[in-house]
Amino acid sequence: MIYIIRHGQTELNIGNALQGRSDHPLNETGIRQAQEAAGRLRGVAFDAVYSSPLIRAIRTAEIIAPDIEPVIDERLIEMEYGPYEGKSLRELGPEVMTFFRDFVHNPAPEGMEPLESVVRRGGAFMEDCCQRDGNILVSTHAIAMKGILEYLTPDSGGSYWSKNIKNCAVYTAEHLPDGGWTVPVEI
Repeated sequence: MIYIIRHGQTELNIGNALQGRSDHPLNETGIRQAQEAAGRLRGVAFDAVYSSPLIRAIRTAEIIAPDIEPVIDERLIEMEYGPYEGKSLRELGPEVMTFFRDFVHNPAPEGMEPLESVVRRGGAFMEDCCQRDGNILVSTHAIAMKGILEYLTPDSGGSYWSKNIKNCAVYTAEHLPDGGWTVPVEI
C-alpha cells in the first residue's frame, strides 16, 4: 500500500504564499500536524519512505516514520512557480488567479512548470515505487500530490486539481496486478 502525505504547515502556508521550491521548515503547527498524522498511521509498519528534497517534506516523513531514513527523490518536489515563487496569492496577476481557479482549462502561466510535467514526473515515480512490496510512505507537496493523484486516476477528469489538499492530508492507493491502481482514498 502507498501512503501519500502532504507536508505539515510552514510560515508561508499561513501567509497564503506560493512556496514552491523554496526550502522553508515546518512551523510548530506543522510539527504538531505531522505528529497527529503519525498517530493516525501508528498501526502501519512502513517498509520504505520517500520524500521530496525540501526540508518540510523530509521532516514530515521523519516524524511519521522515525526509524526509516527517507530516500530523497527529486520527482516529488513541488511545482516550479518561476517568477511567482514566494508571492502572496493577493499579489498575483489575473493570469495566475485564472489558472488557480480552473487548472483543467487554463495552462500554467509563462515561467511556471506545466501541469503535464508535474503528472509525468509523479507518474514516473509511482511506476518505480510500485516495484517495491510492502507499505510505502511518500512525503510531498500539494500540487505534486495532486499530480500523483491525477496519474493514479486517469479518468478523474482533472478533479484533483481543484481539490483542497490540507497540510498532512494522507491518501492511500494500491498497485493492482494488472498494472493499474486503486482509486486513491483520503484517510
